[in-house]
Amino acid sequence: MENEEIETSRKRMKQAMEEDEGEMGGGDVGEVAEGEIETAFVGSEEMAYHINAIHERIEQFTQQVVELLDKGKTLFKNLSADFEERLITIHKEQIEKWQDEINELRLLDSSNEEANALLQNARLLLHSVNVDS
Repeated sequence: MENEEIETSRKRMKQAMEEDEGEMGGGDVGEVAEGEIETAFVGSEEMAYHINAIHERIEQFTQQVVELLDKGKTLFKNLSADFEERLITIHKEQIEKWQDEINELRLLDSSNEEANALLQNARLLLHSVNVDS
């Protein structure tokens, strides 16, 4: 896509350059002296050279931008993957902590139930001893 845009802008620049050269010539070629033709031609070559140099800089800059975009995408993909892995690890660790907490609560509940059952039996024994006396 970027290459198509570069090619399109090159074509536009080439057309503009050709139009400028046509306007420089202006009138009939026979009316222009030989020295002026060489000067106009040398100027056109010089312009073409400068324009080509600018096109090369545009291509280099565009290539740098494309490379930076690719590197940025790769970096963000890697960061995204690392972030996802870390977040999943944190989630698993938290779930494990809560599971351990649930298990501790269940153990505490069962020991409390055992203690409550023992106390209930002791009350019944005391109550039966009091009733017998």
